[in-house]
Amino acid sequence: MIYAGILAGGKGTRMGNVPMPKQFLLLNEKPILIHTVEKFILNNRFEKIIIGTPKEWINYTNDILQKYNVDLPKVVVVEGGSNRNETIMNIIEFIEDSHDLTEDDVLVTHDAVRPFLTHRIIQDNIEQGQVHSAVDTVIPAIDTIVESEDNEFISHIPRRDFMYQGQTPQTFNMNKLKELYSQLSEEEKEILTDACKIFSIKGEAVKLVQGEIFNIKVTTPYDLKVANAIIKGSLDK
Repeated sequence: MIYAGILAGGKGTRMGNVPMPKQFLLLNEKPILIHTVEKFILNNRFEKIIIGTPKEWINYTNDILQKYNVDLPKVVVVEGGSNRNETIMNIIEFIEDSHDLTEDDVLVTHDAVRPFLTHRIIQDNIEQGQVHSAVDTVIPAIDTIVESEDNEFISHIPRRDFMYQGQTPQTFNMNKLKELYSQLSEEEKEILTDACKIFSIKGEAVKLVQGEIFNIKVTTPYDLKVANAIIKGSLDK
């Protein structure tokens, strides 16, 4: 079966002085989270769409799902974790509680605050996720990437034509992710906040899927302004 995991566990500290986590802020008069969930609802291949959110925001999340008429049986809200991977594992645990995981079960994970993903990106993640244990959505790096180990001087400048910027969705075979995550030490769990990196350091191949430049993550006040400009531009067409 194919599931979607919407990662809405963050508190949004980089958004500044706002009254709620960034996933609940309004984008064109509708919460960012709702825009994102609606994209997944349009794809009928998902058995369930599970939203992982902070415990204290679960009731609020259910309320806005109802308010915007997306409180469907296939959309479920669960408690997120203290970081990205913990939220993913909580979502997998919820799925496992409802049925035994099989070798074919796939989880398409996505940032709640990336509301501009396309049907094509979702479809590519599903199709590649049924073939590969891990899939990452990326776009080619436009700027030169500079590495500094001491935050003062350049230690390395990698070839730009080898570099990509990571986005989401990231898609995983759930049994394989569970297996690799269980092998991590507590220190590694603190450091490895990206699930694809778990596969990479364990020697597992991660398939690349082409993202889109406009598939931005709304993290800062500037991002929110850009997102409003994107959505208003699309409405004006």
